Amino acid sequence: MKAARRPLGDTTVPEHLDRLRFPVDPWRLVETHFDASDLGTTETLFSVGNGYLGLRGNVEEGHDGHAFGTFINGFHETWDIRHAEEAYGFARTGQTIVNVPDPKVIRLYVDDEPLLLSVADLIDYSRTLDMRDGVLTRDLLWRTPAGNRVRVRSRRMVSFAQRHLALMQFEVTLLDKEAPIAISSQLLNRSGGADEYRHGAKATGGFDPRKAEALDERVLEPRLHHGSNDRVMLGYQTLRSGMTIAVGMEHHVETDVEYEQFTEVTPDLAKHVFRARLQPGQTFALTKVVSFHSSRMVPPRELADRCHRTLDRVRQETPAQQLADQRRWLADFWERSDVEVEGQDALQQAIRFNLFHLAQAAARGDGLGVPAKGVTGSGYGGHYFWDTEIYAVPFFVYTSPQIARNALRYRYRLLPAAERRASELAQNGALFPWRTINGEEASAYYAAGTAQYHIDADISYAVNKYVRATGDDEFLAREGIDILVQTARMWADLGFWRRTRDGSETFRIHGVTGPDEYTTVVNDNLYTNVMARFNLRCAAESVRKLAATWPEQYAAMVHRLELRDEEIDEWERAAEGMAILWDEQLGIHPQDALFNERELWDLENTPPEKRPLLLHFHPLVIYRFQVLKQADVVLALFLQSEHFTPAEKRADFEYYDPITTGDSTLSGVVQSIVAAEVGYHQLALRYFWDSLFVDLADLHENTADGMHIASTGGVWSALVHGFGGFRDYGDGLNFDPRLPESWEALTYRITHRATRLRVTVRAEAVEFAIETGPAVSVTVRGVPHLVTPSRPTVVELADQGPRLDGSPDPAAFHGTVRADGTVVTTSLPATVAESADHLDPSEDSDEDQLVD
Repeated sequence: MKAARRPLGDTTVPEHLDRLRFPVDPWRLVETHFDASDLGTTETLFSVGNGYLGLRGNVEEGHDGHAFGTFINGFHETWDIRHAEEAYGFARTGQTIVNVPDPKVIRLYVDDEPLLLSVADLIDYSRTLDMRDGVLTRDLLWRTPAGNRVRVRSRRMVSFAQRHLALMQFEVTLLDKEAPIAISSQLLNRSGGADEYRHGAKATGGFDPRKAEALDERVLEPRLHHGSNDRVMLGYQTLRSGMTIAVGMEHHVETDVEYEQFTEVTPDLAKHVFRARLQPGQTFALTKVVSFHSSRMVPPRELADRCHRTLDRVRQETPAQQLADQRRWLADFWERSDVEVEGQDALQQAIRFNLFHLAQAAARGDGLGVPAKGVTGSGYGGHYFWDTEIYAVPFFVYTSPQIARNALRYRYRLLPAAERRASELAQNGALFPWRTINGEEASAYYAAGTAQYHIDADISYAVNKYVRATGDDEFLAREGIDILVQTARMWADLGFWRRTRDGSETFRIHGVTGPDEYTTVVNDNLYTNVMARFNLRCAAESVRKLAATWPEQYAAMVHRLELRDEEIDEWERAAEGMAILWDEQLGIHPQDALFNERELWDLENTPPEKRPLLLHFHPLVIYRFQVLKQADVVLALFLQSEHFTPAEKRADFEYYDPITTGDSTLSGVVQSIVAAEVGYHQLALRYFWDSLFVDLADLHENTADGMHIASTGGVWSALVHGFGGFRDYGDGLNFDPRLPESWEALTYRITHRATRLRVTVRAEAVEFAIETGPAVSVTVRGVPHLVTPSRPTVVELADQGPRLDGSPDPAAFHGTVRADGTVVTTSLPATVAESADHLDPSEDSDEDQLVD
């Protein structure tokens, strides 16, 4: 599914997908024929979930599969991290999301012949994920070995309205002649060994740090199993983390024929088997209702009672009501969240697919984090990273603020663990873990993990964005302020003052890693320093605001955190004195104090088979070069845009873009945003396309491990902040659009306080219309405007900003002289250089290699 390289000037939507198999539809992802060769990818793409519960898009029959998966957000097992060489403060407790009992299995037998998609004679087949209904539907026409045509229709839904509920329907109709049928509907604990067909995912290659840690021993210990012809219940407790879960399953049958029903319940397998004899034209319809409840401390028996209540409610309300509630929930979601590109159905389909999966990753997390893969797969072990706050939360802040609030409250709940971690690393305040589920640091490689102290500022950035956009001062006063104060304390303690020759002092931060994980443990990383400065200022401003507007809450905060007035002064002084490095010789912000002393990695002559670099080179090899895994300085240019001049942004982008590999899916969306702002409009569109289709077209060849949720959030940011030109710094809403030349119009919505604002960007103007709420002030290219509910406000645009064709010249800085008098050159590790000598010089140029 890898896309072909195309010239930058080509502005048509790239056909990353096989459009015969996956036709264009602005509201649905449709698969027109079954293909067993990429099951891992399609299992991820056709996943359904709600942020708490996720079901991978495995086939109902439960035989053909890459990785069978049912996941509960935050439900994990722990294990001891074993370091070959120990050191104080290393991460001790690994955490891995658990594959919980699988309710998706519904096996069909006609004339005692099983339906197995990989060998079945399928006359017709289609599978559809409808993003308006939130339902996965499969329709197929099967010719049995006896020549009988059988119509099989199934539907699968995880409810947004009822957090603990999943619903499945399975209909069988015979078309030609009478035959006996049997349907075995199961609840299967695969980790307990009950699955006689598969034992885990197929191997997909060698070493890959992005995959989950394998759990070799049994994880779920049975605690209860019972059932009747109406309902079955299984309950478990994890072996080490002690988490508990109960799963209840119930069936409803609709048919005009007589049938028999059998029930079997064992500790790791519960099933209802239905037998009937159908005449041509008769249908047997089965509705399967499943409820999951989990906890860190509640015993499985009590969780089983909760499952019973959920199932009872569905029985009373009917499954049809659950489907209607799902449609209503999604109608509200799209009313707030939809982003439209006029006349571009292929783009529209991909945009909505990304936004839909964002909702599935977080909507009903209800106080949990947003896993890097959502609940679509086990990649990254189900861990939460900085992805949540920088890429996912901004979307929810401006479309579904309650979801953003819930995600931030999860960080607040982990604050005590962050305080302990800071103390362990000899720091004041709090240091949030780089990757975690339960609050404990789970990154065994500290150089690219714990050393990314910037996560504290990232979380504070999201807290501030949420409070300013919503006006939720209650959250700030009761919870958010604690995060801001404790992270500011960490920065004030981590940094130190250094005097310069002229007697002035600068505040330095040493021994940290920025977002670029190909450069680690450095001094004065630009992104870290810029974001730490923001964090310190934000904490000081928020404390002073609380003191002025809510003295009772201020007093309570001062008491519980033992905050002193002089600390606030210290934060402000450190922010003002923060070292923001500048290289006069090159005219750029160096990524860190020694970054420009390294040799440039010659990406142009790096063989494609050596990408991504992290899978082919030891970290020490990579660390010796100027080469980026993902945007670092460029990300700072976006998040703290108001603190950089247009000239600085362009110079920095032109330096760093050619040496950024894009080996991380977090990078393309940021590069798109800044490319659009500084004028590289073709490049911005290409980066956007590659991010938009990263999972749909499996561009990084690891979609099988789960959706790249941060990238889905970044797609929204690229649309709204990049092409839509929206910035939320200062006192209001600021707009400076960059509409692509090939787009007629871009429409998006943002909710600010009580107002939902619709923004439509066209080449000649930007239109603002209030959909709900009172009037709001906006600023377009520095000029203020008042938008009222009575009529839209149209602001004419002279242009869409600067326009620069092509991409930055990768050789522009080759041969220039550093401050120490040495010449900037490119090179490669010796073994790569030897293979590069054999490259065909007619290969595409660097500007055409962005898909990789």
